[in-house]
Amino acid sequence: MAQSPYATLNPPRRILMGPGPSDTHPRVLAALGAPTVGHLDPYFLQVMTETQVMLRQLFRTKNELTLAVSGTGSAGMEACVVNLIEPGDKMVVCVNGVFGGRMADVAGRAGAQVTVVEQPFGETFPPEQIAEVVALVKPKVVGIVHAETSTGARQSLEEISKIVHDAGALLLVDAVTSLGGIPVEVDGWELDAVYSGTQKCLSCPPGLAPVTFGPRAIAAIEKRKTKVASWYLDMTMVRNYWGQDRAYHHTAPINMNYGLREALVLVLEEGLEQRWARHQKNHLALKAGLKALGLNYAVPEGKQLPMLNAVLIPAGVDDAKVRGMLLNEFGIEIGGGLGPMKGKTWRIGLMGETSSPRNVLVLLAALERCLTSQGAKVTPGAGVAAANAAYAG
Repeated sequence: MAQSPYATLNPPRRILMGPGPSDTHPRVLAALGAPTVGHLDPYFLQVMTETQVMLRQLFRTKNELTLAVSGTGSAGMEACVVNLIEPGDKMVVCVNGVFGGRMADVAGRAGAQVTVVEQPFGETFPPEQIAEVVALVKPKVVGIVHAETSTGARQSLEEISKIVHDAGALLLVDAVTSLGGIPVEVDGWELDAVYSGTQKCLSCPPGLAPVTFGPRAIAAIEKRKTKVASWYLDMTMVRNYWGQDRAYHHTAPINMNYGLREALVLVLEEGLEQRWARHQKNHLALKAGLKALGLNYAVPEGKQLPMLNAVLIPAGVDDAKVRGMLLNEFGIEIGGGLGPMKGKTWRIGLMGETSSPRNVLVLLAALERCLTSQGAKVTPGAGVAAANAAYAG
């Protein structure tokens, strides 16, 4: 046998504290390596059923059409948009970050007449702004991001949901970063279609996109006059694979679904409320530590996400050098800013498995070293001390 010129795969061990993916639990990694069966094997069909049941609990919904799209979070976005939108339909998209902008792009490609409502990166939308535009445009769909990964901003949805429905429109929500980290109340907030991803607060590698469609969304899909633009993401066919008929549509990524199922088991073993509380607790400790290091948040108080902390880079500190030092010397990944925030912010993730006191304290200690190497004036040990005080308090 000829010797391969390629070395055995041996990825470095990182602490993933960026905007995603997050650290993966050993049980999920083990599930990914379990024996592969066929996509219509009775065992896999049972995995699909259990995954749906757990996803409904996670989304806090009774929606029958709740499943894992074969693709990353962006595939979930496209699945929701192309199923709800027909060419010529009016859609309002709220853009206050990169992923709102992506939704608007996807809607335009699906043939929608897109009206973009904007807020600066890091800000959120007041309900009256949405009300004004919806009354003027009279759209079929309003799209909004619950947790904007590019900025760390948290959008309130309850009042906006009522405004949208009173206008006769559907509300489409991006919950890629929020699902499993903060409450996502699909039924309680009457959200019509919601998509997420596996690699954020669910701590499963990227590759699947949990989605859920409510009764109003399904009615809109069933009233379509044209075929869904994407064959692969057409819910009128995909739902037959995930429904009682289990009719073949495509070969699902078997082992990725194993991983998601195990990740959901871990979420429910911990308990949703307890998981939300853990994310908040570690966020507050990190926030206290960052403040002690002289770092301020890029998002106003009260609108900050606990799982994605966007902080302003101090004057005179080199963004890339700090992130490079964290990665190369400490094995810690954090993210840089996107769009107008590029070079101005760091995005520090505390998602799922990554959200722990150990990671908070290790990052603060390493970040202090990086800042002092750049000439920043930092009180030695201040960040770790402040975080420990927050945990103790």
